[in-house]
Parts: sequence; C-alpha cells; structure tokens
Amino acid sequence: MDITIRAARPHEFEAVGELTAGAYLGDGLLDLGARDPYLAVLRDARRRAGHAELLVAAGPGDDGAEEVLGTVTFAVHGGEYAEIARPGEGEFRMLAVRPGARGRGVGETLVRECVDRARALGLERLTLSSHPMMHTAHRLYGRLGFVRTPDRDWRPVKDVPLLTFALDLR
Repeated sequence: MDITIRAARPHEFEAVGELTAGAYLGDGLLDLGARDPYLAVLRDARRRAGHAELLVAAGPGDDGAEEVLGTVTFAVHGGEYAEIARPGEGEFRMLAVRPGARGRGVGETLVRECVDRARALGLERLTLSSHPMMHTAHRLYGRLGFVRTPDRDWRPVKDVPLLTFALDLR
C-alpha cells in the first residue's frame, strides 16, 4: 500500500480530530462513551498541531482518491503534549487508524515515523501510554521493540489506568 506520512494540513484538522475521536469512541476506549471529557481533547487536532507534531498517514481510500487513513501526535519532553516523556525522550500519543484502513500497515508506518523522528532528534528513548484494552497496538509495539515500563504506568483520572511502553534508541 502506498502510504505517505506528512504533517496534517490546516484544512484537514477537523477530519483528523473526528477520525481520532471516532476511533477511540468506536473501539470502546472512552469509559464515559460520548460523554467522556477526553473526547474534546481527541477532536482538537488544531490545538495539537500548534503544540506538537500532528502527523497523518495519507493514502488511497476506497475510491482511489487520497485521504487521511490515520494519525498520531509526536511530542518531546517539555512539550504540552508530552505526558510521560522525561529529558532526552520523545513520546507519541493519540495513534488512530480509520477502521476501513486497519490491517494495512497504517499504524505501523505512523509509529515507525515517530521512531525515525526521535532518532533524528538524537533522543535516547521513545515512550507512550496505552489503554489496557489496546491489545492490537500492544502487539505492534512489541514487534517494533518497545518494552513495557510498568514503573511508569499512571492514571490521568482515577478510574483510567494507562500502561506505558518505551523503546531505547541508544
């Protein structure tokens, strides 16, 4: 499949936000469903693009025309969207793939781009947080060399535990 990774374009921000929110909601990853306050954060792609690198995977859709197939947010320690990254670390968040594009390497391509960006910046490690139900993503992270870092697991809110993973880039 021909996939291009690039920065999201301003005219795509709304669609990228809806893709992200729809993926999390559709996969049952928001404990309060459509009432979950995190849904607004997922939809706000414009803000992410202003404070981190908002990347998209663009490729042919069902009709052959280019469309956004997936997205991820890449941040470095100290940035607004870096929740667990320490000095010398990068982090990616909000990885989402359009349901119809799953199983075609879109998520893996986006993660590999984050790894490449972290290496290009000379970072020591790339980190991420993940919902315990994201089993497919966990398998992908393992295949790419990420390891669980249970000592860094955390809860953004009381009833939402997040698992953490890291890839050593040294």
